[in-house]
Amino acid sequence: MLTKKQLELLLFIDGHLKKQGTAPSFEEMKKAVNLKSKSGIHRLVTALEERGFLRRLPHRARALEITKLPPSHSAKAPQPAGRGFHPSVIEGDFSQGRHNRAAESADSICLPLYGRIAAGMPIEALRDETNSIDIPASMLGKGDHYALEIDGDSMVEAGILDGDTAVIERCDAAENGSIVVALVDDSEVTLKRLRRKGESIALEPANKAYETRIFGPGRVRVQGRLAGILRNY
Repeated sequence: MLTKKQLELLLFIDGHLKKQGTAPSFEEMKKAVNLKSKSGIHRLVTALEERGFLRRLPHRARALEITKLPPSHSAKAPQPAGRGFHPSVIEGDFSQGRHNRAAESADSICLPLYGRIAAGMPIEALRDETNSIDIPASMLGKGDHYALEIDGDSMVEAGILDGDTAVIERCDAAENGSIVVALVDDSEVTLKRLRRKGESIALEPANKAYETRIFGPGRVRVQGRLAGILRNY
């Protein structure tokens, strides 16, 4: 199954190939699907390759080949008698529809999804650069953001449950009492409430079954501040 952004990019590339005979540039792809960075396009292209929808042709610049389309968008899908295939997307020239699509997609922003982070005992962070997730734009303020999946139950009393997706504002400092992504001893990462006690830093859980951990100077570095939580019911 493709995400909304993966499908949108696949159909844009397919339409561009059919009309222009060449694949679009990463800059054109970025504008077409309303992403802010080319790295996001790279993640989408890689994901489409891994799922068998797209193939990069070796030794050729901007050389992409559509290997298949989802059944609902394939020209081989059953068609009413006497009628040709009319895809439900605009192919090739997106100049007329780009403004409308930008308005529609402005309600969501694609963020990198960096794997699972412990909300119990710290674990090493897993950064999967190929995954991304669409986040409601209303959840985000200024600055750079990323997303993490929550693993554990130590923050349940703060409304953060196992399996939730945490939206994180990237930063290296946070106010006392903020819920942060904390890097411990340059190797372990956890999501906890930050408390400063003199020169020491306490990482405080929101579950009475867990103990607050206190670290000396230089052992804890803030890597982000909690901006929001997404949950599937």
